[in-house]
Amino acid sequence: MKIAVTSQNRKTITGHAGKCRKFWIYDVVGHTVIARSLLELPLEQSFHESHGQPHPLDDANVLICGGMGQGLVQRLKAKGIEGLVTTETDPDCAVDAYLKGTLPLGAPEAHDYGHDHHHDHHHHHAGPVAVGFANITSNSKR
Repeated sequence: MKIAVTSQNRKTITGHAGKCRKFWIYDVVGHTVIARSLLELPLEQSFHESHGQPHPLDDANVLICGGMGQGLVQRLKAKGIEGLVTTETDPDCAVDAYLKGTLPLGAPEAHDYGHDHHHDHHHHHAGPVAVGFANITSNSKR
């Protein structure tokens, strides 16, 4: 089994999985971690930038992060990857807890928070309510 954990600073679990480019990769046999390595990706291979393309984490079984939008949850699921949002901040503790079945889980975001809207697709936000909502969600934990 391969477990990927977002960790942009290499120390704690990153909150925004879509923009993260550094991942701890845990190779697990049974319930034992046999190897841990750091995967560093260029910007164009972040989940946020790599829609519809093969991804270096396509062979992972699980992705643990501090936050992700529903879109990324669905993209991972389509590739057979279980996307999990946790309140745990330590990558090693998160993997250990996952293997024991005790990982504290959070809910995926309803919208990809922090979304810069710089893609070719267009969002049609209706008035100040939608803008206010975007401002609230973009201040979520990172």
